[in-house]
Amino acid sequence: MVARSEIGVGVLARAVAILDVVESSPMGASDLARELDLSLSTTYRLATDMVKHGLLRRDQEGRFYLGQRFVTTALSDLAIPALRELSEATGESAQLWVRRGESRLCAASVDSQHELRVALPVGTLVPLPQGSSGHVLSGDWEADPEAVKSGWWVSVSERTPGSASISAPVRRHGEIVAAVCVSGPEGRMGENLGASMGRAVVAAARQIEKSVPGD
Repeated sequence: MVARSEIGVGVLARAVAILDVVESSPMGASDLARELDLSLSTTYRLATDMVKHGLLRRDQEGRFYLGQRFVTTALSDLAIPALRELSEATGESAQLWVRRGESRLCAASVDSQHELRVALPVGTLVPLPQGSSGHVLSGDWEADPEAVKSGWWVSVSERTPGSASISAPVRRHGEIVAAVCVSGPEGRMGENLGASMGRAVVAAARQIEKSVPGD
C-alpha cells in the first residue's frame, strides 16, 4: 500500500499515483483505493475522469490500465518507417493523425518528393471530422458499413479544394487510436483511391499496430 502521506493532496499528485500503480499492476477501483489509501468515491471519480482524457482505459472487468493517450504519443516515432514506405509506394505524402479533443493532430509526417504536394507538418491541428482521417477518428467510421468493410475512408476536396486523401484506422485493444493517411493533389491521386491505394494504407496501419509494445 502507498501511504496517503506519500501521495499528496493535489489532484495531479493523486493522478500520478494512480498511473504509477496501474502501470505495474492493472486493477479495479476498489483495489486501487486500498493500494493508495484513498476513499473509493475519490478514486473512482478521478480514475473515470482520467479515462475520459485518455490517460487510463478500463476493460470489461473494470480494471484500469494506462490509457491510449500514452500509446498515441509513442506512435509518433514508431510510425515513421511505415509512413516512409507508404510515401515511397504511393508517391504521395503520408501522415499519422491522432485525436485530441474535438480536433485531430498530425503526430508524424513524411512529405512527397513531388514539387506539387500536400504537406502537413507535425503539430498541425484540424477540426473533426474534416478529411478522411477526421472521419476515421471521429466515430463516423463505425457508422459506415462500406468503410468498415473496405478498411479505408476516402475524402476528395472536402477540407481543401483540389486535394484528396485516403485513411485507415490504427487500432489497439479494438479501439481506434490513430489514422494513417495518404494525401495529395486530386488530379494526381486519381478517381478511384480505394483501388489504387487502399491496400497500401491498410497495410501501413497494420504495420504500425504491430510495432506498438504490449501492456
